[in-house]
Amino acid sequence: MTIERARVPLSRWQQAAVAVGSAVGALVNPRRADLIAALGETTGKPAFEMVLERMKKSPEGRAILLERPRVVSEQVGHAWDLPDNTFGAAYAKFMGSRNFSPDDRPPVRFMETDELAYVATRAREVHDLWHTLFGLPTNLIGESALKVIEFEQMYLPMCMLSVIGGTVRFNEKQRSMFFRHYFPWAVRAGRQCTDLMCVYYERHFDEDLEQVRRQWGIIPAPQHPK
Repeated sequence: MTIERARVPLSRWQQAAVAVGSAVGALVNPRRADLIAALGETTGKPAFEMVLERMKKSPEGRAILLERPRVVSEQVGHAWDLPDNTFGAAYAKFMGSRNFSPDDRPPVRFMETDELAYVATRAREVHDLWHTLFGLPTNLIGESALKVIEFEQMYLPMCMLSVIGGTVRFNEKQRSMFFRHYFPWAVRAGRQCTDLMCVYYERHFDEDLEQVRRQWGIIPAPQHPK
């Protein structure tokens, strides 16, 4: 489905209703990716507008907006054939080891314009690329840490709500590990790196992973404490 065909126009009260319903539903069942996505869209318009303006001021950001690449199998499948040391191969390994597909992300439905819908789509589709760059697992701690980085990069309210929801579900050991090791790292990593929404990742798939990390100021995640 194209971005344009997936969009559903909403009035302000309808947006509020979807936001509240999605928030409640996501708290009850945090695995509902569609509810988390809807919450991000209905509460994130100002943040996505700021991201859009930053992209327009960046050469790579403008190229992304002009060409509208998609992180879907049809366009990134060549990553599975790249040499082991490359960023693209690291992404393919990350996806393959978890049996993930680039096509699994729910479509953006509640943004007002095609341009904002694309920015929201891009933010959603580069999530696993960020996992790869920062070396974060997909467990509760890893996802919560990445949401901190996403908040530092985009200021999406949904990201901080997701962190709060995630930490509520931590056991005592996880909570201590997260706030002692991962939370301070994620704040620093999100602030220190380049504007990640302005990176045309697909153009760098064939480059060395460590090289692009240095180029973009990426601080890999801390090693799991013993």
